[in-house]
Amino acid sequence: MNRIVQRFADLRARGSKGLVIYIGAGDPDLEATRQLAIAFDRAGVDVLELGVPFSDPLADGIVNQLAAQRGLESGTTPPKVLATVGAIRRESQIPLVLYIYHNLLHRVGVAEFIRQAAAAGVDGLLVLDLPPEESDDYEALMAEAGLCPIYLIAPTTPDERISLIAPRARGFIYYVSREGVTGMQSKVSSSIGEKTAKIRAHSPLPIAVGFGISDAAQAREVAQHAEAIVVGSAVVTRIAALGHSPDLVPQVSAFVRGLVEAVRG
Repeated sequence: MNRIVQRFADLRARGSKGLVIYIGAGDPDLEATRQLAIAFDRAGVDVLELGVPFSDPLADGIVNQLAAQRGLESGTTPPKVLATVGAIRRESQIPLVLYIYHNLLHRVGVAEFIRQAAAAGVDGLLVLDLPPEESDDYEALMAEAGLCPIYLIAPTTPDERISLIAPRARGFIYYVSREGVTGMQSKVSSSIGEKTAKIRAHSPLPIAVGFGISDAAQAREVAQHAEAIVVGSAVVTRIAALGHSPDLVPQVSAFVRGLVEAVRG
């Protein structure tokens, strides 16, 4: 079974909520990415999203844009990210999603990229700028490879579009809790419960809520309305501050461990 599907099945069986963590691959370098992935697994993270550095990350706010820039500056490329996934797989079975822009798949060829990702040990792709209406071939290739196509639903997504997107997703549905790009927020949206209920009317898949969750208190609050929460910019900010410090992995994983505890309740 796909690792994402298995992990959410395990969480459901335990009556527990999940934690998805996002980091930029190659920030500050790919060895740090490998070490952080293993540390997050040990800390109890359920799914790790690796942002594949791209020069024009339209869905991202400044924190993750700068992470992508640092990744590019460290020499990170899609083949090197897949090699790092392979290295992670030698020590960890944490479910892994690549957060990626379509140009990077297109350059290699969608079928070939999916084949390489599956061979490396990737479990799902979140292609930020690939709309479901243009995804038939992509979804068929993903199904053949055993990978989960993760889709985003936003607060502005109309009901008829939710009914199109939700049934096509696999693994989990990523609900963007607010309008705009990624980034930390001082408070969470008051409409999360209403929106996740609408999504559930169209799909039994777990819902992971992200975009703006900054600390353990917010994580605990959002977990009331979703099967998982996603934290990215708050983790990336700490990675940026610590850089190549020997304290990087212990300090960031300690922060993440606090999020795990908050989500588990």
